[in-house]
Amino acid sequence: MIKLSGVIITFNEERNIEKCLQSLVNVVDEIVVVDSFSTDSTKAICEKYNVKFVEQKFLGYIEQKNFALTCASNDYIVSLDGDEALSETLQKSIVKLKNNWTLNGYYSNRFNNFCGQWIKYSDWYPNKKLRVFDRRKAKWKGKHIHETIQLTDSKKIGFLKGDILHYTYQTYSEFNLKTEHFSSISAKAYMDLGKKSSIWKILFNPTWAFFKAYFLRLGFLDGLNGFVICVQTANITFLKYTKLRELEKQQV
Repeated sequence: MIKLSGVIITFNEERNIEKCLQSLVNVVDEIVVVDSFSTDSTKAICEKYNVKFVEQKFLGYIEQKNFALTCASNDYIVSLDGDEALSETLQKSIVKLKNNWTLNGYYSNRFNNFCGQWIKYSDWYPNKKLRVFDRRKAKWKGKHIHETIQLTDSKKIGFLKGDILHYTYQTYSEFNLKTEHFSSISAKAYMDLGKKSSIWKILFNPTWAFFKAYFLRLGFLDGLNGFVICVQTANITFLKYTKLRELEKQQV
């Protein structure tokens, strides 16, 4: 039987971290929390559980998650963010793996909770994520907020029943602030990748983003919150390309 380590990175996650820990305690053999010096009660909540709590200055999303992997005692990893938890079905699926681990990693769907509503459409579900893997054959890669696990052999991947429960924005104001923040990070990431902005992209890409999420991905079935999500999907695309255009002008 293999042993599993649950690995979490946190910063001021007092609202959600207990749900995350409770979903892991009967699944993994060890829980590792790498915290970026939270100023709320995140540490105190974690100390109620038998976790390995490591404080590390934030290195960047990708670097912090790769650092967290090195803190685990076991090679088989269940990786979550502080605002995520395993559904009961997913917990059972992972426990079964202990006696039957055959692949390099396993996908599962992520189910997002927005302002108290579970979002079933709007381009938010199914939101497939690879969070169960052998760290000897995996590494976090990507750009800024778009970090993903990349395996040395991408053919050896399975799929687990159950959902990662993601407790996202709980107010519209919080969503607006994060949209502004993440659009700036995305614009910088695009700049680093050599991508270009244009008037056409500023006009067309947000329109297409809304149309795809609201109509093609059935966002209208999520009601008002679905509409809000799809509008913000367009907005973050608009902000990303306008901010990229600003960055391009600064280099001239």
